[in-house]
Amino acid sequence: MTTLSCNRLIKVLSTASVGAILTASLVTLSLPAVAVSLITERSELGGNDQLDWSSLGQVFDPSTFDPTVFLPNTFSANSERNLGVTVDIPVANSPSITPPFVFQTGFPPTGIPTNFANGDFVLFTGLEPPQAGPFVPALGNPGPITITFDTPVKAGGSQLAVDDTFEFEAFISAFDLEDNLLGMFSVDGTSSINLDNSAVFLGIQSDTANISRLVFSSSEENRAIGINTLSIVGVPEPTSILALFTVVTLSFGLSKREKD
Repeated sequence: MTTLSCNRLIKVLSTASVGAILTASLVTLSLPAVAVSLITERSELGGNDQLDWSSLGQVFDPSTFDPTVFLPNTFSANSERNLGVTVDIPVANSPSITPPFVFQTGFPPTGIPTNFANGDFVLFTGLEPPQAGPFVPALGNPGPITITFDTPVKAGGSQLAVDDTFEFEAFISAFDLEDNLLGMFSVDGTSSINLDNSAVFLGIQSDTANISRLVFSSSEENRAIGINTLSIVGVPEPTSILALFTVVTLSFGLSKREKD
């Protein structure tokens, strides 16, 4: 074999090795997540997108009780970064329970006091309108609230409260595109009318963007639930993008060196 042929062979083998390294690295970066974790603080979720329920343009005013602002049990919405979301709430088992609606927390008569922050907009599953007389806990639609993303996300979460229930257990579940359960977690929660932002936060974070659906629910069978702003992590982490850029740059540099 001539010297020229040997040099060509070395270059072919080197290029193949670089290609193999690049391919292996890309495959590693695209592997599905093997674990999810519970997040109980909104700040820890690190959301880069969100869905505020006031964006639906239908906010219930308790001082007028206008039923035209009630929502269908299944509806679509878009996040601030235009991520499509479908929300599904089962039809209540009693005709006296209202459809779902959005309300703003605050002081009466136009606001509804909760233990979300004052001014939050809350997606509420619906309840039986209160009757005159001694206080009796209102019957409500227990949900769950199911949120399906048009494009899978890496993390999502919201605060949750239960109507007329001081203590409860809150649940969040995450599923992938194939409807596989990625994880389910529960947290003890409380409800009040203190407007103090003490409503429990439930979020799920995955190793990769494979969360296609989130489900929020509670341990209470006949009480309505509500969630406030949905926080979302919907793009790859900067470190993953940097890793891919580094691999591609390294591959280009090695190939260029062989050509020189």
